[in-house]
Amino acid sequence: MKIALIGATGMVGSVMLKVLYERKLPISELIPVASDKSVGKEITFNGKKIKIVSLDESINLRPHIALFSAGASISKEWAPKFQKVGTTVIDNSSAWRMDPKIKLIIPEINGKILTTKDKIIANPNCSTIQMLVALSPIHKLFKIKRIVVSTYQSITGTGVKAVKQLENEFNNIEGEMAYPHQIHKNAIPHCDDFTQNGYTKEEMKLVNETHKILDDYSIGISSTAVRIPVIGGHSESINISLENRTNVKEIKEVLKNSFGIVVEDDIVNNVYPMPLNCEGSDEVYVGRIRKDLYEENTFNLWVVSDNLRKGAATNTIQIAQHLINNSIL
Repeated sequence: MKIALIGATGMVGSVMLKVLYERKLPISELIPVASDKSVGKEITFNGKKIKIVSLDESINLRPHIALFSAGASISKEWAPKFQKVGTTVIDNSSAWRMDPKIKLIIPEINGKILTTKDKIIANPNCSTIQMLVALSPIHKLFKIKRIVVSTYQSITGTGVKAVKQLENEFNNIEGEMAYPHQIHKNAIPHCDDFTQNGYTKEEMKLVNETHKILDDYSIGISSTAVRIPVIGGHSESINISLENRTNVKEIKEVLKNSFGIVVEDDIVNNVYPMPLNCEGSDEVYVGRIRKDLYEENTFNLWVVSDNLRKGAATNTIQIAQHLINNSIL
């Protein structure tokens, strides 16, 4: 099993290497790919040093799977080239997510729809992944009618430049800005670019990707995405209105018995999910589960996950595992 990793030296690419090692995929050859300035340098994987190659070189090696984490423009240009040589591409960018011909996959929710014909597979946005891991089991049983979600997103979702900006501001150093405002001691209600409807692209991803993944366009979704000076992971305050009647106890039981979810909900002992505690984990953490005070059959949840792992690297590699385990390549 030859696996290429495009964007091997980036923030998400580095986490992908960790997850590939941890999950023990049957890799006969790892092909790290990065920008021209990194070609010829080495990375370490599984105790071995491996030279970084160019995109052209990696295509000639005909990998079985190519994991893309190098931005939408690279994916748009190069994913079809890998597809032509028979490689299955799993893309972590926004390039293919809303393409009607491309499947958008969270393995534990809709992995079963993949077939051998799917040679380009899209990985959803990090905020969408953690929200739907938490909400999908509830939706299956009680049918969600409406979602109101506010996100509190880690700067790692923006990348290395944002982390450097926070570090510089903390140390009173002038430097390059990833955001239009200071992020240290601040909260910026502006994730990605604004669209004509007044919502940002990040907010619309939560709407559009949810409809596509759940294959249910009847769900009303309203979203607000906020960037906060946190490194460990994304947090989401989610309010859901349900069609079928239930209660807090039943929702907790459903979540506790669902794959990839950890329920942390003990307010007496101040136990609830926090990004500081979720960093480095692949699970989605849910707490503060409570009934809405005014709306019938409506509930609030607080959902936290490491955006670089389950929100990006881990979900991508789980897709690869699903393909390998089910002989879908």
